[in-house]
Amino acid sequence: MLTLDRVYHASYVLKNTARRTDVIQAKLINPSADVWLKTENLQVTGSFKVRGAAYKISQLTDEEKKHGVIACSAGNHAQGVALAAQKHGIKAVICLPAGAPISKVEATRSYGAEIVMVPGVYDDAYQKALELRDQYGYTFIHPFNDELVIAGQGTIGLELIDQVPDLDAVFVPVGGGGLISGVAFTLKQLNPKIKVYGVQAAGAPSMKQSLADGKIEKLADVSTIADGIAVKEPGDLTYDLCSKYVDDIVTVTDDEISAAILHLMEKQKLVCEGAGAASAAAVMFNKAPVAGKKVVCILSGGNIDVNILNRVISRGLIMGGRSQRMTLELVDKPGQLQLVATVIAEHGGNVNSVVYENSEEGSDVNGCYLHINMETRNQAHAEEIFKALDEAGIRRIHTKN
Repeated sequence: MLTLDRVYHASYVLKNTARRTDVIQAKLINPSADVWLKTENLQVTGSFKVRGAAYKISQLTDEEKKHGVIACSAGNHAQGVALAAQKHGIKAVICLPAGAPISKVEATRSYGAEIVMVPGVYDDAYQKALELRDQYGYTFIHPFNDELVIAGQGTIGLELIDQVPDLDAVFVPVGGGGLISGVAFTLKQLNPKIKVYGVQAAGAPSMKQSLADGKIEKLADVSTIADGIAVKEPGDLTYDLCSKYVDDIVTVTDDEISAAILHLMEKQKLVCEGAGAASAAAVMFNKAPVAGKKVVCILSGGNIDVNILNRVISRGLIMGGRSQRMTLELVDKPGQLQLVATVIAEHGGNVNSVVYENSEEGSDVNGCYLHINMETRNQAHAEEIFKALDEAGIRRIHTKN
């Protein structure tokens, strides 16, 4: 059984493995609230996952430790298990789907784990892990549906009670539900008045849908940039704990997550992966009542793949109204491009690129198109420039931010 004593014990055990991460204020995320960030993105291995994995492994019997552990993950859980096993001097085998990012594969290998690449997707890697467990007697370390793992994640709740007095609400990313189960259980035991909100990607709302339907549901598929919370089905333990202790679960879109990642980088100088920024996105876009409240966003991880970071930043700029794409129809004569550039410059816009194109069949034979990418401060600033272009007699036939 999960108990508060177990969470306290996990906190004691983890002192030499997991870091007590800082909580920092972030007023600009939502000016209507007193917002704080729990920086698990700065945790050892770059994610909270090491807490649960390390506590679970610490409680294995000598016989279990002798045989070693096995896990299946394409990211943060793999690294947490690998590091914890290394600390205890035991063998760790990690099954990874063949398409896992090279950066995550090598990070896991750097902690001394034996890597098994499995053709296919996560489910194939999971089945291989179970096969190897049965064949060699390894202990399987589940990423979320385990009471000891949940107790390890609950240590974040203990830290929040000490770090943020008069806390009103906590926003927690939710995939399989291990993190929010531990945090919600711990906080509700110590202060039932604290609201606990789960945050899922709109493309992977497995826990939200399960709680709404009153039973565990398995999604047919998931699609989100927040791969750390892209889970098709919650566990039975996490489902029960969320049913009892979580106040609500909200969803955020990939565009909202991208905007949060960009904000955290620019304003807080923090790098977060999609799952880690989901909690901040929920507060930024008022997914739950936060006005006048003291709230904490748990930034669950910072292991974003650099190969997709540029795309995420681009989406964040678009979501914030700071990147605009428009097509202008002009008469092909001297001075037209200068007129467009002057209008944009006088109103503080910054043109990043211009593409000239002859008019299409059926249009004015003297016409041409300008495709412009433009940087603006926000959507209101963009609308100001659009209005000025209209007043100058420049026809916009397409605008997309």
